[in-house]
Amino acid sequence: MKTQQSFEILYGIHPVGEALTAKKRNLVELYVSNQKTSGQYQHLIERAQHANIPVSYLSIDQLNTLCKNASHQGVCLRSGCFPCISLENLLSHVNTSSSSPLLLILDSIQDPHNVGALIRTAVSVGVTGILLPKDRSASLTPTVSKTSAGALEHATVVQVTNLVQAIKQLKKQGIWIAGMDKASQLSIYSCKFTDPVALVIGGEQNGLRMLVKKHCDFLLSIPQLGPVESLNASVAGAIVLYEAYRQRFVG
Repeated sequence: MKTQQSFEILYGIHPVGEALTAKKRNLVELYVSNQKTSGQYQHLIERAQHANIPVSYLSIDQLNTLCKNASHQGVCLRSGCFPCISLENLLSHVNTSSSSPLLLILDSIQDPHNVGALIRTAVSVGVTGILLPKDRSASLTPTVSKTSAGALEHATVVQVTNLVQAIKQLKKQGIWIAGMDKASQLSIYSCKFTDPVALVIGGEQNGLRMLVKKHCDFLLSIPQLGPVESLNASVAGAIVLYEAYRQRFVG
């Protein structure tokens, strides 16, 4: 028996454009404001038409209703939900790749804006894959795609039922697990990120869950001065991901 396909409305020029480029989703119909026919929409319209995706012109009120009054910039796209892959498929890719894997694990990050920002950075530095739990985490909603400026559409994402079990599987494949913990005495600048490694970023309020922290091979912190107690999850993630990028590609 076939399961019913779920659909959602992607909104904003960048998310819609990247979804049309990546072609990972089931793309159903493009909606464009009938009040704005400038060149900024023409490339989206042409791309949709080339892929035989219907294009409809709607009023701003109709677009507002479709997008639930989100900042749609005059364009949105009805599509299937973002397709994740299985952990087994990710590990298969890791095993056949000639490059050392760099993974990102998000532990209980519930703010979709933080998830979107982290995904944008991860795609920018060439992260091999992103893991996040199905529960206790922000879902891969249109808001996440918008916050990532459409980078989600190019990401490789795995949603797992049990994050600790997934970490155990990664460790069996020879991947080091590095958790971010502000209390650690080990700086990110003393870590060798050229090895196969998965970086774990904890939730906004409490950081890494205790059981997840227990299964990390080592914990890292970001050196900082001043009275600020800790960095935002997406900022901390960006700093450590770009340190990994520097070591891997800049030297």
